[in-house]
Amino acid sequence: MSDRAEWADVGERVRECRIAADMSQEQLAAALNLDRTMIAKIERGIRRVDALELSKLSAVLDVPLAYFLSPPPLIVSRRTEMVDDGETEAARQSYSLEVALTAWLNDVRQLIESGTLTAPAIERYEGPVQDVSDARRAAWWVRTQVGLDNEPIDSLMRVCERLGQLIAVVDVPGEGASLIEDELAVAVVSKRGNPGRRRATAAHELGHLIIGDEYSTDMGVHVSRDGREAIVDAFAAELLLPTRAVTAVGGGALHREDLVVLAARYRTSWTLTIRQAVEAGAIDKATARGMRQRTPTRAELMEAVGWAPQPDLEHVRVPPSYAHAVVEAYKKALITAPRAVELMRGQLVAADLPVRDEAELQP
Repeated sequence: MSDRAEWADVGERVRECRIAADMSQEQLAAALNLDRTMIAKIERGIRRVDALELSKLSAVLDVPLAYFLSPPPLIVSRRTEMVDDGETEAARQSYSLEVALTAWLNDVRQLIESGTLTAPAIERYEGPVQDVSDARRAAWWVRTQVGLDNEPIDSLMRVCERLGQLIAVVDVPGEGASLIEDELAVAVVSKRGNPGRRRATAAHELGHLIIGDEYSTDMGVHVSRDGREAIVDAFAAELLLPTRAVTAVGGGALHREDLVVLAARYRTSWTLTIRQAVEAGAIDKATARGMRQRTPTRAELMEAVGWAPQPDLEHVRVPPSYAHAVVEAYKKALITAPRAVELMRGQLVAADLPVRDEAELQP
């Protein structure tokens, strides 16, 4: 790659991060004490950026410095539709997710290189997946792999980790994104959505891993992009709430109270619960339309099962093996306390870290 092309890449990443931060060129220039024309030239790749300026850009835009310098990974899935107009909210969300995903990939790699984390082996469904029926069979295969049968998923993060995907919950707008690089599968899910939506997004990203993306399976050849997303969505729905679990309730047509119990037990959104009930033949489409207008209240969910469902993917932000690796790296003085807190993405604060035995660390 030529020097000019490299600076063009840096400039494009600066532009993406500025848009993700919802800043104008004038605002970014003011924060850096530069003229707006300098920002325009940087983004067009016709002005180089020195190390100090890159450091300031990293701080102002709140992205890792390495994001500007590393080649962008291939994003397998991004749960915000990109559009031609880069100034839209959809574009900002997409850029924010890409930054968060790249940072997550780099953090996972740092722990792997430190020797405290081993990347989980990726497992993929070997059967053909070209339609929603195939996708539902793939979801059932995942459930059998982790020994769930018809039971609710307690921790979707653990399921994803078991199948080879490390998920982080991040505080950025959007829904989620995932990638696979050198047999390392990572994904991010935005914490800003409601609990049911977060779980659906995480299951969707796992679907891209298990089923495969457009570059690695026949699904990419025979199905449009919208068709692929519909297939992966079917996988996610069946993984979270199997139609077999729906049909096991009552053995016939279900009432709204039955669906409230299912939504509470399986911690799924009301929309997904109704969708699976229709798929299972437990309610018809006309009934479903009426039910969608009556979303259960928190009190109804508590009454249905006797307890308030603990939101998944909220307080736990990183996978168990990753959290263990962070603590081990800190105990071995491979990372500082602030870095350990940063790596944990809000799951703990400095006071939560164990006390290091400095004597044991002496050479």
